[in-house]
Amino acid sequence: MIRPQTTSTPAAPPGGGDERASTIRAALAGRALVFVGMMGSGKSAIGQRLAARLGLPFVDADAEIVAAAAGMTIPEIFAKYGERYFRDGERRVIMRLLNAGEMVLATGGGAFMDPRTRERVSARGVSIWLDADHKTLMKRVRRKNDRPLLHTDDPEETLRRLLETRRPMYELADIRVESRDEPQDVMVEEVIDALVAQLPRIDAARKAQKKDFAKAMTHLHLERVHADQGATHRETIHVALAGRSYDILIGAGLVEEAGAHIARIAPGAACAIVTDENVARLHLPTLEKSLTDAGIRYTTIIVKPGEGSKSLATFGRVCDEVLAARIERRDLIVAFGGGVVGDLAGYVAASVRRGSRFVQIPTTLLSQVDSSVGGKTGINSPHGKNLIGAFHQPSLVLADVDVLRTLSLREYRAGYAEVVKYGLIGDKRFFEWLEADAEAVFHSRAEQICAVAVSCETKATIVARDETEQGDRALLNLGHTFGHAFELLTHYDSARLVHGEGVAIGMACAARFSARLGLCAPQDAERVAKHLASVGLPTEIRQIPGFDSDARAILDAMYQDKKVEGGALTFILMRGVGEAFIAKSVEPGEVLSFLNDELLRA
Repeated sequence: MIRPQTTSTPAAPPGGGDERASTIRAALAGRALVFVGMMGSGKSAIGQRLAARLGLPFVDADAEIVAAAAGMTIPEIFAKYGERYFRDGERRVIMRLLNAGEMVLATGGGAFMDPRTRERVSARGVSIWLDADHKTLMKRVRRKNDRPLLHTDDPEETLRRLLETRRPMYELADIRVESRDEPQDVMVEEVIDALVAQLPRIDAARKAQKKDFAKAMTHLHLERVHADQGATHRETIHVALAGRSYDILIGAGLVEEAGAHIARIAPGAACAIVTDENVARLHLPTLEKSLTDAGIRYTTIIVKPGEGSKSLATFGRVCDEVLAARIERRDLIVAFGGGVVGDLAGYVAASVRRGSRFVQIPTTLLSQVDSSVGGKTGINSPHGKNLIGAFHQPSLVLADVDVLRTLSLREYRAGYAEVVKYGLIGDKRFFEWLEADAEAVFHSRAEQICAVAVSCETKATIVARDETEQGDRALLNLGHTFGHAFELLTHYDSARLVHGEGVAIGMACAARFSARLGLCAPQDAERVAKHLASVGLPTEIRQIPGFDSDARAILDAMYQDKKVEGGALTFILMRGVGEAFIAKSVEPGEVLSFLNDELLRA
């Protein structure tokens, strides 16, 4: 993961040694300075020097995107996935970077064109437009061949058109500084001059805007205002699998639109909805109306809530009811519920008529960020969790964040554990964002959409590389070897332990075990447990109500884990936050000793 960078450009030290730098930092009050402008305008070079001058970290959004794409260059991302895919990822990266507080951030030339990005920059930062003319830009970009938008027959004319198109959006920036062929330190001084002169004006204007907005909303119900804001904000994640690719749509109001989306991907198809009693009571009428409005014939199959429904008996009943409803291979099975319903309905779809299409409409945070994506389906056995199943990819996933409002705090926390997992396995910046703004992920629709999108994007990237878990897809099981053992030993009693809680304890255990083996610093393990505990998640075995199994029983339960190969234990361990790896043939004696100590933790 790319970490914040600073330059060693000679400059007066921030604070007491440079009064203007101190003035700017005080005025920022936790906000970022965000450079926008065309390619070649000098955003990265001037941004690095400004960051050094102010004593702030510098982050290049393009470098973060490359890191998130497992080292693919931006031209390679454009060539393989197209500009739209790149822009979606760029928006999500900038959104979470802006939650990290004071920094200098350089963005790509097209980032400020997205209204959602502009809104985010306005809320969390101060935008600085480096305005360079066409001649200056052309002179600079000729030096490199890494600008995918200029790979045309006439790059000079292409650049001119881009500049004309983008200029009206750049003019919305808070501050404009002309970018000229001057020494970069001279340009930094001009930016500092502009910040000192204009930050008070910018703050005054924003306070006035907030006051006017509050006055205009006085007679409106507050919840309605919040419901309407961002209602059109949507994210689309593409899961790239040869011949079986599909989209994950993330946003608000998607259950109400489900019929239209299903009719689009499967014209004329009928549906069998598989859901549980709780979801049926809260949300089924909305889904049924959507299907009726779209002219889709459907049948509804309702199961009991909880892990008990992931059984051979319930699986057989649902298969029979699907067949009795005359659902054919061209029709769709709709998994409408949390992880239990998704796993069960997915396995039914994989089995009925030797494979039917299905759609995931996950209704819990856990299922939205994890179980609905990637095609793992299955049911439980008395010998362990998810030991009977198949890989069967959905045709579409609709993650409606509005349904998360009906979750209990405990259920939401359980899903949040899986969100944290994605930061721990390979995205330190995402984990830092969660540390800084977990409360927003619990309460703000925009942050929920971002958290679900980043989690799904991470999983989609891994699944595209390793669909059937022959390699690094196993990283997604961080904490699960421990967690599944705890679930098995509590007999899947959700009153005592739900899956996400098991994963939270498991991730904390994995981090502490890694530190014990000398793989990561003890401070990293403490940091993981501290963040999980800060949102109310358990992090120690003793926090499982009534847990009385000993270390040997836990170890025996671990041997039922799907990652066991040739009788040898495999764990997902950590070299640090964002640096998980697959550890094979872990010594059982080391595990047993660690578990004994964990059970004795005060």
